[in-house]
Amino acid sequence: MPRRRDAAAPAPFNRRLLIAMGVSVVGFGLLGAQAWHLQVKNFDKYHALAENNRITLLPLPPQRGRILDRNGIVLAEDVYLPALEIATSQVRNIDRLAAQLSHIVPITPQDIRRFRKLAAASKNTDGTIPLKTRLTDEEAARLAAVRFRFDGVEVKARPHRHYPLGTSAAHVIGHIGRISATDNDWLARTGNVSNYAGSTHIGKLGLEQSYESALHGTVGIEEVEVTASGRPVRSLSRRPATAGQDIQLSLDIPLQQLAEQLFVGWRGALVAIEPRTGEILAFVSMPSFDPNLFVDGIGQQNWQRLNTDPARPLLNRPLRGTYPPGSTYKPFMALAVLQNGVRKPDDVIQDPGYFMLGKHRFRDSKPQGHGKVDLFRSIVVSSDTYYYGASYDLGVDRIHDFMKPWGFGQLTGIDLPDEQPGLLPSSAWKQQRFKQPWYPGETPSIGIGQGYNAFTILQLAHATATLANDAIAQRPHLVTHIGTVSPDTSSDTRSGRPLPVARQYVQLVQRAMADVNRKGTARIAFQGAEYESAGKTGTAQVIGIRQNEKYDEKKVAQHFRDHSLYMGYAPVENPRIALAMVVENGGFGARTAAPIARKLFDFYLLGKRPTELDTPVNPADIEPDVPDESTDADDTAGQPAAAASPASTGKTATTPGPMGRTAPSGRAVSTRRSRETQP
Repeated sequence: MPRRRDAAAPAPFNRRLLIAMGVSVVGFGLLGAQAWHLQVKNFDKYHALAENNRITLLPLPPQRGRILDRNGIVLAEDVYLPALEIATSQVRNIDRLAAQLSHIVPITPQDIRRFRKLAAASKNTDGTIPLKTRLTDEEAARLAAVRFRFDGVEVKARPHRHYPLGTSAAHVIGHIGRISATDNDWLARTGNVSNYAGSTHIGKLGLEQSYESALHGTVGIEEVEVTASGRPVRSLSRRPATAGQDIQLSLDIPLQQLAEQLFVGWRGALVAIEPRTGEILAFVSMPSFDPNLFVDGIGQQNWQRLNTDPARPLLNRPLRGTYPPGSTYKPFMALAVLQNGVRKPDDVIQDPGYFMLGKHRFRDSKPQGHGKVDLFRSIVVSSDTYYYGASYDLGVDRIHDFMKPWGFGQLTGIDLPDEQPGLLPSSAWKQQRFKQPWYPGETPSIGIGQGYNAFTILQLAHATATLANDAIAQRPHLVTHIGTVSPDTSSDTRSGRPLPVARQYVQLVQRAMADVNRKGTARIAFQGAEYESAGKTGTAQVIGIRQNEKYDEKKVAQHFRDHSLYMGYAPVENPRIALAMVVENGGFGARTAAPIARKLFDFYLLGKRPTELDTPVNPADIEPDVPDESTDADDTAGQPAAAASPASTGKTATTPGPMGRTAPSGRAVSTRRSRETQP
C-alpha cells in the first residue's frame, strides 16, 4: 500500500511544475514584448524622455545694450551683481526655505512678496527667479558655502541695469523693470516669448522702452547635464547669447546737467535742438526722479513719495505737459499775418493799451500802450494790442491752418513713447468738443498765445528750431546711432521739409527776434553777450482775471502765478542751438526764463560755465519801455485796431488744467494778457 502512494506522488507535482513553467514563459514573453515595445518600437520616444530627465536646456539671457550721450558718456549700462535665485520647480514651500535662508542672509517680507509676484507672472517654469538681488560679496560667499544643503537654491551673477547719472535725463532714458503679466501678453502677441526666455526685465519707459528690440539682444542656449534632483553636473553644449546693441544719443550731457542745475527749485521743461539736423541737445523735465529705484521693483515708500509729490516728478513735462505759449507765439503769429496778407510789414497801428471788441476791452501788458506799432516793433516790445487785432482779422481757422505745419498741436514724431499732441484750436474742434460755434470774442486771446492754446514745450522748441532754420522743418530725434549704424531718418533730417511761407517774411521776423535780445524784452538777460542771438520772452497766465481786476503776483498763491517762457536761438548767422522752455509759476519771461537761456547759450557756444546758478534779473530792469523805434512814422499810416462786429458777452471762467494747461470754459471772452512787462 505505501509503495502505491509514493508511485502516484509525482503526478500533481509535475502538473504544478508545468503550470509554473508556463506562467513563467508567458511572463517572460510579456516582458520581452514590453522590452521590444520600449527598446525597439518606441526607442526614440523614451530615449528622449530619459535624456530630458538627464539633460536640461538653460536659456542664456543677453546683456542689454548701453545708452550713451553724443560724447560717449554712459547713461545706462549692465553691471553684473550676485543674486540669490530659486528654481521654483524644485521648491514646494518658499516660506520655509526663506526662513531657513534668512539665517544666512537678510531676507525681508518685501523680498518674498516680490518673489511671489514674479513667480506668478513667470512663464519660464524651468528657470530661476531672484529672491534677493544685489548680494554683497560676503553674502554671496556665505550662500555659496551652504548651497549644497538646499535644493533649488542658486547664487548667480546676473546683469543689473545701472543708471550712473541718477536723476539726470531720467525722462529721456526711462528705465527697465520686471517682466509683468502684461509684458508677457505683449511678448506673446509679438512672437517674442522665446527670445525672452531667462530674461527678467524689459524696457518700461523712455528710450529703454522705444528701443527695446535693439537694446535687448538675442537669447542663447546652454545644454546642461543634471542630477535626479535637478542640480547641474556639467555643460554639454553652449550657444552664446548675442548682446543688445548700444544706442548713442544726440544729448549733450554737460549741457543737460547745467540746465537741470539752473532749474533747481523750479518746476518746468526745456528742450534744446540743433536746428540744421533736428538732433535734441537737451531734454529737461524738472523735478526728476532716480530710475535706479525702478529696476527691481520700487518700494512702497518710494512709490508713495513720488506719486503723491505735488511737483509731479514722474511727469514728462516736455513730452506730455501742455502750456499756453504766451508771447512766444507772437513771432509765428506775425508770419501768419504776413503770409495771409492781413497786414503788411509797414502797416502801423496805434496801441493805446487795449483792444476794443464791442463793449469788451482786451488789455495790453502795458496799460498806457506802446504808441505806434508796426509788425517789427510788435515783436520787439511784445504788443498785445497789435495781435489782438491781427488775430481777430485772421480768424481762428486761418490761424489753425497756418500753425499746423509748424507742429503746434501735432505729434512731432520724436523717438519717445507717449507723446501728447496738445491742442491747436479751430472752429471745427470747438463744435466737436463743446457742441458750440466759435465766437469772435474768443479769437483775440488766441493771437497772444492764450485762450484754448495748449502746446508742449517740445512743439515750441521744434517750431523755434524750424524758424531758426529758415522755415525748414526737421524731425526732432534723440538717437543718432544704433550699434554702428545711423537710423533711417533721411526723409526728415537730411533734406528737411520747407514750410509754405515767404523767405522775406521769415527774415523779417528773425531780425525782430534779434532785436528782442538786443534791445527788447530780453535785453537785460543778454546784455554783453559775445554772440548775437534771437528770441522771444513769454509770460502765460495760469488763472484768468476779471475786467476790473489787476494781477498782483504777491497776492496770488505760488501755484497760480504766471508761467515764465522763453524761446530763441544762437548765433543768429548760423544757428547751432535753438531752445524753448517754461518755468512754471516763474513770473515774467524776461525775469526767470531768459536768464537761463543766456547761461545755456554761453556754455554751449563759448564753454563758459556760470559762476552763479541762481541770479535772477531784477524786476525793475524789465519795466522800462523800449525806445520808440517808429517816432518818424506817418501818424496816419495805421488804422486803430477796432472791432467791426460785437463780441460775444460773458465772463471769463478759467481754471488751472492738468499738466500746466489753462482750460477756458464755455463761450467766454478771454481777458488774458501776455504781461510781458510788469503792469
